[in-house]
Amino acid sequence: MSKYYIIAGEASGDLHGSNLMRGIYAEDPCAEIRFWGGGQMESVGGTKVEDYREGAVMGFTQVLLHPRKFSKRLSRCISDVISWSPDVVILIDYPGFNFRVAEAVHKAGFKVFYYIAPKVWASRENRVRKLKAYVDKLFIVFPFEIPYFTRKGVDFVYKGNPLVDAVDGSEALRQGREAFLESTGLPDRPMVALLAGSRTGEISSMMPVFMEFADRMNALKEYSDFLFVVAAAPARTEEDYSGYIGGRDYVRVVSGNSYGVMRHSLAAVVNSGTASLECALIGTPQVVAYRTAPVNYYIARSIIKTRFISLGNLILDRTCFRELLQDYFTPANVLDEVRRLLEDEDYKERMLAGYREIRDSLGGAGASAKVARAMIEELGNS
Repeated sequence: MSKYYIIAGEASGDLHGSNLMRGIYAEDPCAEIRFWGGGQMESVGGTKVEDYREGAVMGFTQVLLHPRKFSKRLSRCISDVISWSPDVVILIDYPGFNFRVAEAVHKAGFKVFYYIAPKVWASRENRVRKLKAYVDKLFIVFPFEIPYFTRKGVDFVYKGNPLVDAVDGSEALRQGREAFLESTGLPDRPMVALLAGSRTGEISSMMPVFMEFADRMNALKEYSDFLFVVAAAPARTEEDYSGYIGGRDYVRVVSGNSYGVMRHSLAAVVNSGTASLECALIGTPQVVAYRTAPVNYYIARSIIKTRFISLGNLILDRTCFRELLQDYFTPANVLDEVRRLLEDEDYKERMLAGYREIRDSLGGAGASAKVARAMIEELGNS
């Protein structure tokens, strides 16, 4: 029997953590798991120490504005790890927090696995040194990371991408349109999905533009019957979005069914992140949009080395779907792109062909179980 301490700091980490936990329990039924995460991990089992939503922050400036809160959470986490004394600490993405945990617990003598690599290939390459110093084994999830970490001499394992399982195994995607509409209370109208992200800062920067876009599209006669459906992130409730919607009867919020919203929408406007890759795997034509505080954007642009910010475009190393970033994220630009997705059949088909390439590159089913098995084997060999 082994003891696993898992730390996930945001919605995507909670999702991947839950699937990893299922894999661990399948391979090691007597496993003890203690974790920082969310509802999806909690639904699998184990002992939750703290909900990631209590400490989720966005951008460089917010971390700087709340240093004491960040420091207290970090100290609390490290102390709990040392007190519980696990066989391995598994860190899931969330590098600003998890690198600090890695350093402390590795120095304290604990084995450290890092699942879903920090995006050092995009920015802050100095973190490679920390991976080598404080992480015993890195578990990567993107094929383009293989040559990068090979060149850098980082010890890694690649078993495919767990998002394929998460999407393909979703009950929401097996639900027909009629059942989807009944479960959500939505009318049977053509839909555009709006995904604003899970963090407070993301929602406050995305929603006003989303609403003006919806106003403009609704004002067009040919689109006046469209419904604009805000898919609430797992960490959020309808109240987090409703204040931006006002009295718009053509905008609705759906909680707990993002995959269903994407599946039954004709197009999606997606905050950059995991949701964009999920959208590609589901097969919904999309445009990625993102805006943050100017200082955050300036800092990010000064350190990010990649041509794209969306995982799907990064995987293909070309533009599969358009990215409207910062000043280009305007209601007019979103409207133009959504109309193109709906009206230009050749454009849409080229995007869907790119989606098939993305899916093929991520490997087959069972990535989470394969990673869990590899982690257990690694523990057995130590």
